[in-house]
Amino acid sequence: MRRVAVVIVTYNSADVLQGCLDSLPSGAAGVELAAVVVADNASKDDSTALAERADLRVTVVQVGRNAGYAAAINAGIAALDLDQLDGVYVLNPDCRLRPGAVAPLLDCLKHPGRGIVVPYMVNPDGTLQPSLRRMPTVGRAVAEAVVGGALAGRMGTVGELVTDPRDYARPGAFAWATGAALMLSPRMIREVGAWDESFLLYSEETDYCLRAADLGWATWYEPASVIEHIGGASGVDPVLASLLVVNKVRLFRRRHGPVRGTAYYVAVLAGEAVRALAGRRTSRASVVALLRPSRRMTALPQ
Repeated sequence: MRRVAVVIVTYNSADVLQGCLDSLPSGAAGVELAAVVVADNASKDDSTALAERADLRVTVVQVGRNAGYAAAINAGIAALDLDQLDGVYVLNPDCRLRPGAVAPLLDCLKHPGRGIVVPYMVNPDGTLQPSLRRMPTVGRAVAEAVVGGALAGRMGTVGELVTDPRDYARPGAFAWATGAALMLSPRMIREVGAWDESFLLYSEETDYCLRAADLGWATWYEPASVIEHIGGASGVDPVLASLLVVNKVRLFRRRHGPVRGTAYYVAVLAGEAVRALAGRRTSRASVVALLRPSRRMTALPQ
């Protein structure tokens, strides 16, 4: 029987973690749940106590500080014996696996060249939660600045965010996907190495998927696997929203150099500025963060 390990990253996640843990046995039907690791970023609530008294056998790994998503993933993976596993499923604590959700992802990993497999993601009400992304480009940043990410995503391949439900009806390869639920190949993990902890939060999954692609590993989408994701706070929290925007600009500049990086920066800044003028609070914070790069966040909000 195929063996999978689950790594769940927590930070003050007690209100959602139980639901995630409860969903694992049915989600892993037909697969051996070899290990469940909760990698905790110094939670101040009952996250670790809840994990320790779960019905499942859970290993709690203390990161020691609020070090970010990538650092916790690295710590969680370090606690695993990759030689004994067919897949490592990285999850946000606000995810709920639907019955039988794990097996289709492992089936996909058997195909050569597939290193990361992602599920069909839904909101708590069952509606589609767009989770797939195309390659970041200056052109797409311009399009999203002019018409917005959601609309650009519906205009063929103009936008980075994939929003057309027809694209979610069939499996396929994509540039990257949201990091809330990623099934990773153990072999790919060894080749790509550690997640980049310098991003702290946001763009770490983009970086990881693109680094994997650099080595020939595809990010594959499999709609036969369904997972519910409650969702994060970046859309309403100005600090997190600005961190998301700054990090995607940093990543693009790092991969494409100063000339294209500057063009991408200008496009993103223009888009956020237009929305800030329209009254969007998160965009105002993003504009401030983009104009003051020296004030880069080095610790997550407490």
